[in-house]
Amino acid sequence: MKSAILITYDQEDSINEAKGLCNTAGYEIVHTITQDYLKKPKYGISGGALEILEEISDKLRPDVIIFDEILKPHQNYNLASVLHREVLDREGLILEIFESRASSAESKLQVKLAQLRYEMVRAKEKVRLSNMGEQPGFMGIGKFEVDVYYNDIKHRMQTIRSKLEKAGKQRELHRQGRKRMGFKIISLAGYTSAGKTTLFNKTTGETRTQSKELFTTLTTTTRRITINQEPFLISDTVGFISKLPAYMIDAFKSTLEELRYSDIIILIIDISDPVFELKKKFASCMRTLSELEVEKDKIVYVLNKSDLLKEDEVKRKIDLLNLGENQKVISVSAKTGENVKELKELIKDIVDSQNSHKINKNSLKEVEETFGN
Repeated sequence: MKSAILITYDQEDSINEAKGLCNTAGYEIVHTITQDYLKKPKYGISGGALEILEEISDKLRPDVIIFDEILKPHQNYNLASVLHREVLDREGLILEIFESRASSAESKLQVKLAQLRYEMVRAKEKVRLSNMGEQPGFMGIGKFEVDVYYNDIKHRMQTIRSKLEKAGKQRELHRQGRKRMGFKIISLAGYTSAGKTTLFNKTTGETRTQSKELFTTLTTTTRRITINQEPFLISDTVGFISKLPAYMIDAFKSTLEELRYSDIIILIIDISDPVFELKKKFASCMRTLSELEVEKDKIVYVLNKSDLLKEDEVKRKIDLLNLGENQKVISVSAKTGENVKELKELIKDIVDSQNSHKINKNSLKEVEETFGN
């Protein structure tokens, strides 16, 4: 396991999440430096903080410095030049996790596309530094001219996009086939490590890998379940995370677009999280679903790990998330199975309501057509 010094925000939820990401990526944190602000123009941190970091780095000699924010290429270069260490920002760290977690051919292509997009943003800066005679080996600068270097990345991205497009068309054919067979689609969504895979296993009888590590799931898995003698298909999807750049969401679009076409979205919320963390994660999930153009009326809010809290505390948090008036809210424990049966009944009721609504709409259309003629 590689050693690392972590630089993150001076907030408990940020520290916990950053450490979780580092652990998942296989880094042992030997020291943590916390700051109120990580967006200073030159180094991301202040000159005083950099001096402290330099001193600690010389003493502990970590393999890498992990910076829990998105660094611009020149900031990364400036830091690495002073510290003489590889500097990995939040985006780079998440990409390393994605690469280690990708198992299917499609998810590997998606990760590669995201990596190339990350590289593309830094290409011009790399070439600029190279032309100045700088040779920061940590950035892996090649000898390409800027247009050759840039175009090589663009060409590789286009090749991958074409392959993902074919996979997307195949996925669309599968969707159409499921629709013809009358299957209703349920998709599990939520912040990474909220308990999606645990709930998936509990509802399907599967034994998919469950872990406290982040991004256990990168490949969408779909299984058939039966609720009151009616067949459904339920899918487990990649987890969301805060400050995930749009291009990463875009790279996984062919997987995440399943959410847009689902009949019901089960949004799993870890209700045991502290309030600040809970609100931040919830906002991040809703923002991602909005970017994916998911209709809000399809969402069922599942408050997982409710067995860890008293009932009045759960109600208080429901109010804090402004879900008090929403009828599609249910508390469950994916671990113990508490209220999972009630969740299935709620799903069935919602689907019956959707079917009734469609029948009414079709009937109204027939009446309009009859009288219109």
